[in-house]
Amino acid sequence: MSDTRGWQPWELAYCSNVHPGERSDEILATVQRCIAGVRGSRGLDTLATGLWLPAQVAQELATDAQCLTRFKETLAENRIILCTVNGFPFGGFHAASVKENVYSPDWADPQRSAYTSNIATVLAALSPEHVAETTISTLPLGFAAHWSDDKHDHAARALVRLAATLGELFDRTGKRIRVCLEMEPGCVLETTAQAVQFFMNTLPKAARLEGVANRIVSTHLGVCFDICHQAVMFEDVSTSLATLLEADITVGKVQVSSAVHVSDPASASTRATLSQFAEPRYLHQARSARSTVTCLDLPDALAGALPRDEPWRVHFHVPIHSQHLLAGLSTTQADIGHVLDFAAAHPTWRPQLEVETYTWSVLPPELCPNNDAELVLGLARELDWLSTQLAQRNLLNTQI
Repeated sequence: MSDTRGWQPWELAYCSNVHPGERSDEILATVQRCIAGVRGSRGLDTLATGLWLPAQVAQELATDAQCLTRFKETLAENRIILCTVNGFPFGGFHAASVKENVYSPDWADPQRSAYTSNIATVLAALSPEHVAETTISTLPLGFAAHWSDDKHDHAARALVRLAATLGELFDRTGKRIRVCLEMEPGCVLETTAQAVQFFMNTLPKAARLEGVANRIVSTHLGVCFDICHQAVMFEDVSTSLATLLEADITVGKVQVSSAVHVSDPASASTRATLSQFAEPRYLHQARSARSTVTCLDLPDALAGALPRDEPWRVHFHVPIHSQHLLAGLSTTQADIGHVLDFAAAHPTWRPQLEVETYTWSVLPPELCPNNDAELVLGLARELDWLSTQLAQRNLLNTQI
């Protein structure tokens, strides 16, 4: 997306899945009220955005030319540039309880392919010519507890067929789109090693069966590296990225995110503080430093499923500019720095950067914004912090 000097300020995006909205008019209102508000707070003429498009909206935009035109005009009027779409949650992301429903439909279900194809159609129509490649982040095949070998084969072949469709879309429109699988704890692909195995072995086999060239697959499929997720897995993120690079797997998008770190889970007061993060909407997978046990949700860890003599990490996206949260709780913010250090050491590695703190509304009361204006300021503060971190590493390109 950027040249080797780094990222331009406008390219730093945040993901709109933090905002509720299941209809096209609600998404447009988010653009006008919140995304444009963040642009204004940051003092930028234009701002890249990472939209979340629920399945219902993606289908409407892909099939209704009038609706698509209205969407394009609204983005232009608010000087918002569509560079990436979050195609992970299918819908209902702000329901009272989402939990493992966020992984349905999975990649063995044709609905997932249809949804992602609709998003690609929208991206091809709305992304500007000067953005060389746009991305769609998606789930890492499915929820591990519901998986099977048969599903694995179906999912791989579905992704290969999608890559072929994206190749045809590029031939027609000149717009290159990459679908990026986002590793996540508790999913089929949760570690970097599993992702490498899938890209180097499973996908080539599926490509042969489908009669699709490996070149098409490697051009249109890749990885979305969510820093929070790999930190929860206690991966060394620099090693993870180097492994992906060595395997020639494209990281098309990095979701800049931070997890909760618990240095002393044996402390009763720390666990009491941590219990404030055990909210009912989202899954908050937890792991300890040496144990191979993954708790699928924080209440399980608090109830004793994880050892308490070693640090924990919890899949709860917390504001990236925060190094410390509440008493006894810190964050994995340092891992964001490690990823940026990796970028500084690899001048040609320039994925899209998207801050994804979707949990602002379910944070404990002391950390939660009270209204949209406070949320906009919080989002802008995250992007400002990221901008500062990039500038300190000579990765912020302010030349026009």
